Amino acid sequence: MPTTTSFPNLDDLLADMGAAGSRISDIGASEAAAGNLSVYVGRDLELGDRFPRSEEIVLPLPAPALAGRTVLVTGSGRRLRQLAADPLAGIGAVRIHRDGRTATLHTSPRRRFARLTSEFNSHLGVHQDQVARRGLAFHAAVHAQPPHLTYLSHVPAYRGTAALNSRILRWEPEAVVSLPDGVVVLDFMVPGSAELMAANVEGLRDAQVVLWSKHGVMARSDVSVTHAVDRIEYAETGARYEYMDLVAGRRAEGLTSDEIKRVATTFDIASPWA
Repeated sequence: MPTTTSFPNLDDLLADMGAAGSRISDIGASEAAAGNLSVYVGRDLELGDRFPRSEEIVLPLPAPALAGRTVLVTGSGRRLRQLAADPLAGIGAVRIHRDGRTATLHTSPRRRFARLTSEFNSHLGVHQDQVARRGLAFHAAVHAQPPHLTYLSHVPAYRGTAALNSRILRWEPEAVVSLPDGVVVLDFMVPGSAELMAANVEGLRDAQVVLWSKHGVMARSDVSVTHAVDRIEYAETGARYEYMDLVAGRRAEGLTSDEIKRVATTFDIASPWA
């Protein structure tokens, strides 16, 4: 059954994507045109007034669970920091055909991109997997490049799921509450590749945030695209504390394992990291 019961209208969705883009930029996680967003909407959306232009496209992978529905997604080369000011310039609406392999791309006359984001395969793969497995009526995904998380993934000692979570979830009591499943760490894979898409889909079955080593992250949410950004911000905050502690010469204690367990127990959080 779907996990969401209310459905924002198209203008609300576009505004939320704009707010998400602004926040990703505010935390330094989308230099220039880096980063991209997408939202799957499992109900009919009236697109005509906002997206009157259309063209037929072939999807980068089959998405039968999304057939008949729409994915809003950012275009390649668009700056997330400018999305809120003019979302129609940077977002396309992909209405997926019944065959699950082709779609109609609806865009605005203000469109300022030649093609959809190069990470569209990773976005589409996650939406397809989550909707097929869980029957969702709404799903959002965000790719960003938060500097402290990305930096830690360049350090071999942090390039593992257990190693990273043991370090970044120890700096704030909120961390284990907001990220109970932690962050899944992937090895480096070429951006936009089928290899990365498949690993990303698998990683996001076990967690809500995946770290693409030496590249960035993807986060997902059943609630809103800004909620997915919140998860990135919590993970990046933990990574920033960890970086500060490295620079300071390992002077800080952080939360102990017992303290993290006490927080998880108090808030009734089931977490492998508590």
